[in-house]
Amino acid sequence: MIRIDDELPHEASAREAMLDRAFGPARFVKTCERLREGRSPAEGLSFIARAGEMPVGTLRFWHVDAGGVPALMLGPLAVDERLRSVGIGGTLIEVGLARAAELGHRAIILVGDAPYYARFGFRRALAERLALPGPVDAARFLAQEIVPGGLALASGLVRATGALTPSSSLTGGGHRRLAA
Repeated sequence: MIRIDDELPHEASAREAMLDRAFGPARFVKTCERLREGRSPAEGLSFIARAGEMPVGTLRFWHVDAGGVPALMLGPLAVDERLRSVGIGGTLIEVGLARAAELGHRAIILVGDAPYYARFGFRRALAERLALPGPVDAARFLAQEIVPGGLALASGLVRATGALTPSSSLTGGGHRRLAA
C-alpha cells in the first residue's frame, strides 16, 4: 500500500538520492533549479510517497512571483523507477494541488510534459505571458489557476520569492551546482 505523507526533515538524503536517480546531475543546471536554489520549499507543500516505510516518491512546491502575481512552482516530481506506472506521481500531484488550494494559493506553474500534466488542469495558454529566468522549451512551460483568474494579471519574469534556507543565507547557496 502506498501512502502520501508530509516530508520530514530527516528524509532529505532519501529525497535527494531519489531525485539523483530520476534526473541525474543535469537536474542542477535546469532553469527551474535557479528558482529553487537557496530557497526553502513552500510551507506544508513537501510530500513523500511511501511503500511501507520506504520513500518511493517525492513532490515539492516553491513560492514564486509569476510576473507580478504570487504563485507556486511545482517540482521536482520523482517516483522510484520500479513503481513509475502505478499512479504514484498522479496521486502526489492530486494531494499537492488539494493542499495548495486548502492553504489559499491561487496559481501554480511548472515545466513538464504537457500531455501528462493536462489531466491535472495545467495548460500552456496560462503561462504564455510569463518568462522563466533561463532557457526552457516553451511547450513545456505550463500553469494552472487554482482560483479562476489567479493568473489574469500575470505578465513578465518569474522570480523566486520563497524563504532563504539557513545555509544559503550564510554561504550564498544551498544546493550543489555543476559547471555550465
